[in-house]
Amino acid sequence: MGIVSLISLWFIPVLIAFILMYGTFKRVPTYESFVEGGKEGIQIAVSIIPFLVGMLVAISVFRASGALDFLMGFIRPGLEALGIPADIAPLAIIRPISGTAALGMTSDIMATHGPDSFIGRLAATIQGSTDTTFYVLTVYFGAVGIKKMGDALKVGLLADLVGIVAAVIVVTLVFG
Repeated sequence: MGIVSLISLWFIPVLIAFILMYGTFKRVPTYESFVEGGKEGIQIAVSIIPFLVGMLVAISVFRASGALDFLMGFIRPGLEALGIPADIAPLAIIRPISGTAALGMTSDIMATHGPDSFIGRLAATIQGSTDTTFYVLTVYFGAVGIKKMGDALKVGLLADLVGIVAAVIVVTLVFG
C-alpha cells in the first residue's frame, strides 16, 4: 500500500480523533456540541428547501421551454468564428445554474467525443474551473436569510466567465 493511500485512509479518522481530544482538553462538551450542531444543520436544511425547489423549477423551465436551444442558436455562429466548439456552449451556460445538469452534459460530451478529444478536455476543464453560482447563492444566502444578492451574483457570474475563458485558452494552448 502506497503512502498516499495510507494517508488518505487514515486522515479523516485521525482528524476527528484530534478534534475530539482537543475539545476534551479545552473542556468543551464535545458530544453536546455535536448534537447542537446536528440540530442547527437540520434547521438550515429545512429552511433552504423552498429556495432549492424554486431553483430546480427554474432550471427545468429554462431547459424544457426551449430557451437553452434558442440561446444556443443565437451564439453558435460567434463561437464557431472564434474556433470554440459549439457543443461546449450548453455546458458553459448550464454550469453556473446546475452542477448535476453540467455533469450530465460533460458525461454526454465525453461519451460522444471521448475524454482525450479537444472538446472532452475542454469540458473537463470547464467543469473544474467554474462553479454552480446560482446554487451556491441559493443555498448559502438562503440559509442565512440574505434576500439581496445582486452584487454577489454579478461577481460569481464574472468569475464563471473568467473560468470559461481561461479554460478555453489553456486547453487550446496545451492541447490545441
